[in-house]
Amino acid sequence: MREIVLDTETTGFEPENGDRVVEIGAVELANHMPTGRTFHKYINPERSMPQDAFEVHGLGDDFLRGQPLFRDVAQEFLEFVQDAKLVIHNAAFDMKFLNAELGWLKMPLLPWEQAVDTLALARRKFPGSPASLDALCRRFAIDNSTRTLHGALLDSEILAEVYLELIGGRQPDFALSAMHHSGDNKKGAEADWRPHPRPVPLPSRLTEAEAAAHADFVAGMGDDALWKGLT
Repeated sequence: MREIVLDTETTGFEPENGDRVVEIGAVELANHMPTGRTFHKYINPERSMPQDAFEVHGLGDDFLRGQPLFRDVAQEFLEFVQDAKLVIHNAAFDMKFLNAELGWLKMPLLPWEQAVDTLALARRKFPGSPASLDALCRRFAIDNSTRTLHGALLDSEILAEVYLELIGGRQPDFALSAMHHSGDNKKGAEADWRPHPRPVPLPSRLTEAEAAAHADFVAGMGDDALWKGLT
């Protein structure tokens, strides 16, 4: 199973008001394990950066002016994503911006059902608790000390760790994956596997003094004691 953990940075909150994507970061997972493949682009938004947005991610006009436009990276982005599930924290925000950018270029949009929202997952799993990325890092003891500013690729890498914890811990399907890749000729044997008795029983850890004390205790319980039949 292929998944893409994804994050964006933008100039603001509403593409309909002229806000644009300025950074895309994505990390590829295969069977819930990072493959090492990533996608990362800074993007020239063709507009000035509002101060409040700059304070969030630190991407200013001078830096972004020399970056490619969204239309220059859109096809590469779609080819990287393909039909993989998109794991996104607050997916509605990022999907809204990405589809706005793609729509302006008359390119295929990302289906909403392709997204997995980790914010919604966290709220279902921990109702009433903080569900921000930083809060989830604290909950799962994930090191996010390098996250002084928001950054799409760094946040995607951190989110990948958070996501694996949310769905049940790292390598949640390790045993199933191992069986799946072990070869068709072994599947039946592994499915029917049962533990065998030890060839030599383990020695008792009960001392003679402890055994005698137990026998005396049971004797004092009377002839009808249930323990009489178990000694």
